[in-house]
Amino acid sequence: MEVVTDILHGGCLCGAIRYQVQGLPFAADYCHCRHCQKIAGAPVMAWMDFLHKDVLWLSSQPREYASSSDVRRGFCGQCGSTLTFRHVQHPDYLTLAIASLDQPDRVSPTYHIYTIQARKWCVIQDDLPRFLREQT
Repeated sequence: MEVVTDILHGGCLCGAIRYQVQGLPFAADYCHCRHCQKIAGAPVMAWMDFLHKDVLWLSSQPREYASSSDVRRGFCGQCGSTLTFRHVQHPDYLTLAIASLDQPDRVSPTYHIYTIQARKWCVIQDDLPRFLREQT
């Protein structure tokens, strides 16, 4: 019997960076932290988490910016698209921007983090779990 595994494809706006992910994420969230707001230019960022080994870069890889001593944020050096979040203390994990998927409706966030920093004018209207900081 053949095992069918989900494969997700995505990349940046200009197409210079393309990736493929084996399987679905083990977690997906809406992040309301100020760093995500600034990097996205939006009130919230939607992320999905994978094992680093399951992400295959098909073309060039993102450039990284150290947004703190422990966090590296990946982006396309040509078009600036936000693509990744990587915590240096968790080298086995890689977080990808859900909106960078070719079919972003295939993954839905299941909780909110850093709601303590959410913009007052961006009202959360779903019933998903909310965490003032990161989920523990």
